Amino acid sequence: MCGIIGIIGKADVTQGLVEGLKRLEYRGYDSAGVATLSDGAICRQRAQGKLKNLISVLETSPLQGDVGIGHTRWATHGVPNEANAHPHATKRVAVVHNGIIENFQDLKTELTAKGHVFASDTDTEAVVHLITSYLDDGLSPTKAVAKSLTRLEGAFALAIVFAGEHDLMIGARRGSPLAVGFGDGEMYLGSDAIALAHLTSRVMYLEDGDWAILNRDGVEVFTEAGKAVTRPIKESEFSAEQVGKGGYAHFMLKEIYEQPQVIGSTLSGFVNLADRTITMPDLPFDLSTVTRLTLIACGTSYYACQTAKYWIEQLARIPVEVDTASEFRYRNAPLQPGGAALFVSQSGETADTLAALRHAKSEGQHILSIVNVPESTIARESDVALLTYAGPEVGVASTKAFTTQLVVLASLAIAIGRAKGEIDHAREAELVEALVEVPARAAEVLNHDDNLKELAKEVAKARDVLYLGRGSCYPIAMEGALKLKEISYIHAEGYAAGEMKHGPIALIDKDVPVIVIAPSDDLFEKTASNMQEVIARGGRVIFMSDEAGAKKLGDLAAATIALPQVDPFVAPILYSIAVQLLAYHTAVIKGTDVDQPRNLAKSVTVE
Repeated sequence: MCGIIGIIGKADVTQGLVEGLKRLEYRGYDSAGVATLSDGAICRQRAQGKLKNLISVLETSPLQGDVGIGHTRWATHGVPNEANAHPHATKRVAVVHNGIIENFQDLKTELTAKGHVFASDTDTEAVVHLITSYLDDGLSPTKAVAKSLTRLEGAFALAIVFAGEHDLMIGARRGSPLAVGFGDGEMYLGSDAIALAHLTSRVMYLEDGDWAILNRDGVEVFTEAGKAVTRPIKESEFSAEQVGKGGYAHFMLKEIYEQPQVIGSTLSGFVNLADRTITMPDLPFDLSTVTRLTLIACGTSYYACQTAKYWIEQLARIPVEVDTASEFRYRNAPLQPGGAALFVSQSGETADTLAALRHAKSEGQHILSIVNVPESTIARESDVALLTYAGPEVGVASTKAFTTQLVVLASLAIAIGRAKGEIDHAREAELVEALVEVPARAAEVLNHDDNLKELAKEVAKARDVLYLGRGSCYPIAMEGALKLKEISYIHAEGYAAGEMKHGPIALIDKDVPVIVIAPSDDLFEKTASNMQEVIARGGRVIFMSDEAGAKKLGDLAAATIALPQVDPFVAPILYSIAVQLLAYHTAVIKGTDVDQPRNLAKSVTVE
């Protein structure tokens, strides 16, 4: 959600800002802008819509300057238009902001009474005028910012530049992430390391409440209380090449095709191939003592947790509760002291998930997390972070992050089952063997790409699509429906197949494709019965099964995709790749913006 780039450079920074904004497009946005210092004066250009609109403006009316900030905005306060686009500025200061200033209305009323004139409907502009007010009172830029930060309520990441100050930029974060980049006589600010990949690989991640004073010689970092601190500088894993499309038409397709590799990389962190066992990092508690586990996530990660509920309850025989992060805190659910809670987030910065984590920690829970960014806030605030090795995921609709989350959750389920004595070493070895085969079987799923592309032509004609699944593939049905909604804008719903006759069957007709996800497991015959009910009512079934399932029922369906025959335990991982490809090709046929679907943001850093 939103994106920040800032550069204190040796020469003109405009192109570097624009390149950084291109790398931030994946986060989701509806306007963009840049501001630079030219001969001490603040100059800016902004545009509604895609970055190409801003680039066109800059070609007509170029900006120059050796200091600058840029922003991609995802609207919260105020409609998407040029007036509400960032940077916001007065003659003395310019600001870009991710997050929400909750008390902006009170600040606006106070500042308007002092004669400040607001030009937008945003919460961010209150920050600009507040800093300007303290500058007008005679405070230095750093003292004006320090005083302003104590007045702000809510979540924010800020990058601030000042008229006449060609060797100064200030960044601050509370709730929203912000990184400092180190160059040769240059310094940078960015929402994440991807934004800075074209500029540097040396990155410092600010911690919550930090604010930083940058100049060409380096950075000073202070806590919210004003104490000077040192944060570690790390070599970023992201390179300029990693965040390119690599010859694929879209980032999403590239990331779907990377899944065999990244699933293998993630597995290597948990699987001991020598004896076919699962190894976990050092935990602050004994897995054998876990009597209940709470899983918390949002969006696609929530469906990964729903899948894990089946795995953990079946293998470890302990109750698992899955909750959406945005509801968890407000439900005020009772949590047993010493219990365990697991939080799943691709970015590690999801605001709702982070707030839920802090609530669970305050209730005395052991905190585990599954994240793709080891330096993220959720990772740092967890007792233990279990890492996925998906690499940068640029497409807004999650693909490889989801399947690597499933791999980690499957490994955790085996580890708990073994620790609890519910599975023996022989069963553990069988399950590990099934997991080890997943990368190769995932590559086989990709061989069905052309078939799924053909099926997408029919799906693209529909206004409504239903997905059905049972057991651990029921969450994959919901995830498949979510993917289709996200990127093709077709209404879709995922249902437990057995629930179809309790309402959804009323929707069945020849114009509603029904995608049935049914590996040949213990529930296959039950799902087959539900599928035949759909066919009897004129429904067009797209049947996703394995070779055995296709042989039994493939002739009844309008179309059949026969995926690899695998242990049912790992089937959800493979079937998720098939529904990703179907959604992708449908969206391409519909002509939507696959990588940056409307109204969506990659990382939701506000509640």
